[in-house]
Amino acid sequence: MKLVLDVENTVTHRDGKMHLDPFEPTNSLTMIGMLSDTGVERIVTFDHAEAEADDFGHTVVQEWLDKATVLIMHNASHDLLWLWESGFEYDGAVFDTMLVEYVLQRGQKQPLSLEACAERYELDTKKQDTLKEYFKKGYTTRDIPHAELSEYLSHDLHATQQLANRLWYRLNTVEDAKLQNTVNLTNEVAVCLSRIYQRGFAVDTRMLEAVRQEFIEEKSSLINALQNKVRFLMGDTPINLNSPEQLSWIIYSRQVMDKTYWASAIDPYMDDADFRSIVASGTKRVYKTRAEQCTECDGTGQVRKVKKDGTPFARPNGCKACNSLGYNLVNLHEIAGLKFKPPSAKWASANGFSTSKTNLSLLEASAKSKGMDYAVKFLSDVRRLSAVDTYLSSFVDGISTYTKQDNKLHVRLLQHRTSTGRFSGADPNMQNMPRGGTFPVKKVFVSRWEGGKVLEADFAQLEFRTAAYLSQDGVAIEEVKTGFDVHGYTSKVISDAGQNTSRQDAKAHTFAPLYGATGYGRTKAEAAYYEHFTEKYKGVRLWHTRLAKEALNTRKITTPSGREFSFPDVQRNARGRVSHFTQIKNYPVQSFATADIVPLALLHIDKLLSTFKSCVVNSVHDSIVIDVHPDEEKGVIEVINKTNKDLPDLIKLRWGIDFNVPLLLESKIGNNWLDTKDVS
Repeated sequence: MKLVLDVENTVTHRDGKMHLDPFEPTNSLTMIGMLSDTGVERIVTFDHAEAEADDFGHTVVQEWLDKATVLIMHNASHDLLWLWESGFEYDGAVFDTMLVEYVLQRGQKQPLSLEACAERYELDTKKQDTLKEYFKKGYTTRDIPHAELSEYLSHDLHATQQLANRLWYRLNTVEDAKLQNTVNLTNEVAVCLSRIYQRGFAVDTRMLEAVRQEFIEEKSSLINALQNKVRFLMGDTPINLNSPEQLSWIIYSRQVMDKTYWASAIDPYMDDADFRSIVASGTKRVYKTRAEQCTECDGTGQVRKVKKDGTPFARPNGCKACNSLGYNLVNLHEIAGLKFKPPSAKWASANGFSTSKTNLSLLEASAKSKGMDYAVKFLSDVRRLSAVDTYLSSFVDGISTYTKQDNKLHVRLLQHRTSTGRFSGADPNMQNMPRGGTFPVKKVFVSRWEGGKVLEADFAQLEFRTAAYLSQDGVAIEEVKTGFDVHGYTSKVISDAGQNTSRQDAKAHTFAPLYGATGYGRTKAEAAYYEHFTEKYKGVRLWHTRLAKEALNTRKITTPSGREFSFPDVQRNARGRVSHFTQIKNYPVQSFATADIVPLALLHIDKLLSTFKSCVVNSVHDSIVIDVHPDEEKGVIEVINKTNKDLPDLIKLRWGIDFNVPLLLESKIGNNWLDTKDVS
């Protein structure tokens, strides 16, 4: 029986966030609605203010689940979690209409709510959505009138069934069996990710607070240091370092005069001469200043008007002479800031010149190569402050907010947020978790068992190996097979070109050309490497050309797993450049590597661990994280080794592909997620 199922539950608002999961003590299961493929409908009440719980409700739901061959849901992860945590059992096939529609959207970001999907397929969406008004008034599903909630749930059941039928029809008309297999994989992985969410990742709360204090102290120190540097560079001009516009004044020593003109005049692809002309006419130099006390208000920033009788008014007015600052700025006729020049129009932003993380890194590298130590320190501190602030608010505070009473963070991994299909995260987004020890957030994650450990299995150079397979570049394939140190080689090329670069720093450049990056706007030494890359890997360059032609001819590109990415407005511009070329080059590699191979490995590892106490608790980009029971360390390592052996066969079985480039999961294990060491 194909069974459509939908769950209604209460929601908890805590720490300014909305929590929908069953791990909140105040949340409860309100209703479960079920609709069979023969049209039989059943709505079971569990917890409602005006209706008694259905007698034998649990038994009824379980009987229907036992008969189901496929469970159809819209956003299956949510419903499955509530089923399992409410004591129900189901381990059969799942068809998630939201995820299937996402795959069939071919990389076009469309709304994926049930209502939006139904409208796209011209299904019945005529429902009186009064629930939003109830929620605005502070009602929960438990408080909404029983009849209205039941009607709402019934409508969603029928809409999901109609949507599922349309999606099955589309899948049956798809000629590429690989895409159908990818849809099946997506649904299987949805169940696996729901289990990961259910398990949770243990958090050492005392260590979390220690990390918080470490970040707070560093943030304060950086702010003080930068404020002193800003005063040295800018004089008394007040600067807000959180403002990209004002930060650009410091770095480039120029300020946009007319933002409307600037925005209309800048073309990212204009030649350098035109760009320099616009910079000259559209910006002005920023000079150092000195603050002098305003004589009109004597430095108070306010003036008191006097009545006719000579007595002052009760309330003062702001001083217009100094805009209430209490001082006036005097131009010292010395150019302020670091005096960097933006290398091209691509560095232009709406408010001046870009201060993106990438551009600051490029400027820092340039300053380092020129011996501009002061600039290096300033740019480094700015980037560090931004990172510390982000990790403090997004991760330390985020982990604290979403860690439940059992001291576990239940990791939300989403399959439908990115264009390529790779996982994204939420509450907080663990995909952006800092890797290195300079941001020690990862050390707060530990094993749930005393004496247990955390193991991370990380694919070695997965995207490079995937690109080697997709392009069939002989040099790249040979380097993978022989274990060639590509990062070390990158370091050597850049260093030989005159910019001493460590292996660690070189990692940022090694594979960047795969994703559309060029040497444009970089240091001469770095640009030399980017040019070297295209000459060395000629097969990759030719493959990129073929992808561009495929997109221009068919308005789409197709991956080996059958995923399609649509580019309906792709074209060549007047200079012969192909629009969307960065995405055209990036999507096949990123999608096949992290949206197909990684989930396939994740699913396999999770199945192999089904008889273990050890379990998968997270996945970040191309790595899989396992909570290892103290008695099972050897067995878990054997599971990873077996997965390495099995992967080529798994890929061939799923998509009929002979993947002729070795794939390798490398394992590290330790007492927490940060302090791990290579498994020998």
